[in-house]
Amino acid sequence: MPGKPEIRMAIPVKRPTPAESLATISNVILSTFIVLALYFGRVLLVPLALAALLTFMLAPLVTLHQRWIGRIGAVLLVVMMMFAATGGVGWVLTRQAIDLADQLPGYKENIQVKLRSFQIPSKGPFSKISETFEDLKKDLPGGALSGTDSNRRPATKAMPVKIVDGKDQRLEFMQVVLTPVFGPLGTAGLVLILLIFMLLQREELRNRLIRLIGQGRMSTTARAMDDAGARVSKYLLMQLVVNVTYGIALAIGLYFIGVPNAILWGALAAVLRFIPYLGPWIAAAFPILLSLASSPGWMIPLMTLALFIVLELVSNNVMEPWLYGSSTGVTPIALIVAALVWTWLWGPVGLVLATPLTVCLVVMGRHIPKLAFLSIVLSDDEALNPAEDCYQRLLRTGEQDEMELVDGYLKTNPMHALFDSVLVPVVAAAGTDHRLGFIDDGQLESVESALSDIVDAVSPEFATTDDGLTNVCCVPARARRDQLAGEMLVRLLWQEGVSAQCAVAKTPLSELVAWVRKAKADVVCISVVVPSTLIHARYLCAKFRAIFPVMKIVVGLWGRPKLSPENVTTLRDSGADEIVASLAEALDHLVPRKPAEIPAPAEELIDPFQHSGITPMPGGLP
Repeated sequence: MPGKPEIRMAIPVKRPTPAESLATISNVILSTFIVLALYFGRVLLVPLALAALLTFMLAPLVTLHQRWIGRIGAVLLVVMMMFAATGGVGWVLTRQAIDLADQLPGYKENIQVKLRSFQIPSKGPFSKISETFEDLKKDLPGGALSGTDSNRRPATKAMPVKIVDGKDQRLEFMQVVLTPVFGPLGTAGLVLILLIFMLLQREELRNRLIRLIGQGRMSTTARAMDDAGARVSKYLLMQLVVNVTYGIALAIGLYFIGVPNAILWGALAAVLRFIPYLGPWIAAAFPILLSLASSPGWMIPLMTLALFIVLELVSNNVMEPWLYGSSTGVTPIALIVAALVWTWLWGPVGLVLATPLTVCLVVMGRHIPKLAFLSIVLSDDEALNPAEDCYQRLLRTGEQDEMELVDGYLKTNPMHALFDSVLVPVVAAAGTDHRLGFIDDGQLESVESALSDIVDAVSPEFATTDDGLTNVCCVPARARRDQLAGEMLVRLLWQEGVSAQCAVAKTPLSELVAWVRKAKADVVCISVVVPSTLIHARYLCAKFRAIFPVMKIVVGLWGRPKLSPENVTTLRDSGADEIVASLAEALDHLVPRKPAEIPAPAEELIDPFQHSGITPMPGGLP
């Protein structure tokens, strides 16, 4: 009534139970404990993670050789091959580094020439700026000494004399020099020991982890471990291929350009590219600086820079997408954040391990329900399905934005899939949110109007047929959402050449009966979309069955993935002939099937020997 204030039903807010609050607190405490354990336990965890990473890389080689020489022999052979390759590369790099150190003094003149080229000329706009800064510097207190004071030298103070014991000096020398050497050597030794035992006992370790983690969900744990192992192994193998080819191409390019020690820079680039994001920059810095120092002109540095740009473009846009594909399953932004977090936790080693560890977290999120948030945040899966994406676009912007999504969906899917999988769920979601008070009347009307425009835009024009095809009348159960789904069905029937119409929502029953009688309908389809209830469908079924005893009645419960036997029985008792849950299923019941062609009788078939002049043998072929 006019002037009467609108009464809105308050939506009760569900308060968390004590058990839920306790679970939240325990999760926060557990997460904090895990982060602290990763940070303070890095002395033990870093070698363990490095050994596991090398195990993923070398396990295929061990499996390949253990068929012939057994597991122990295969592990020892692969580890020795790794040491031989590392030692050979290290020897070559050492020789190259020594050669570079011998050549560096000869580049002094080139460096001085290039530095002088960067000096500010004595005359020009930049010289005035430099002079201004010098004048300001002199005016600062203590910035320059006066003429008389400038020649004065401060009095020399007596230097304190300290007697140092020779034993303390040797101890300090050992502490300063040997500690940085023995630290990495100790870590490398621990990694080697762990690597050998992990390769020897990898199946045993896998089984124990499955038993430890997979209590009650052994199959899920086994799939998760296989998925993580496959993804990490493929990522490491493909990265090795990319980095080695990159290093070879770089070494060849630098050799022909004329940069000294090309093998050193190619090998260094292949190794440094294992470090995400920072590695390629560091690998490019050394050869470019060396080209500046070793060449008298600017052509070689520019060619070196161009070589790195070309190789990075080819590697990032051709090689990596071709070889990696979706092997990691992690978004680029997640990799960047993960690299920052792991670097903060474990330093440079964490940067190297960031991608494999993040891949393992994504796999855990995919297979463990309580860790599903990890998959949502880190994985490269679609954040929203097409229906959710379309709904949020309708709530956020105008029609142009969602039409882009609809057009893209139709390129790979038929129209009935668009209606069933995208638009009908959007209609149902909007109705449910409006009923719960999450969106207001204006937002609901805007969404439904936009959906109606989308249906008009993507549907074919109706062509009138006079060949006696089925005439279908769609009746909305209650609201406009039911009408929208009915209009989608009508457009699909038009596409199949079936004459169909849809009534307007909230039309009185008497007018609906008159409309159906005037249309001489063969089928009435009652359209029901959540949150419309079955009460309206049962009421319409009973009324139409009483008025049209022989008419076929179909009830479409759109957007309901599963129909309970009780609902089906109730609707059939009310007069429904068919109950369907999707528009595609409705088409199967409403579109008449063409009769199959009857093959010609055998006596009407042409005798293959009729015009050949050959008399067939009695009894057919021998």
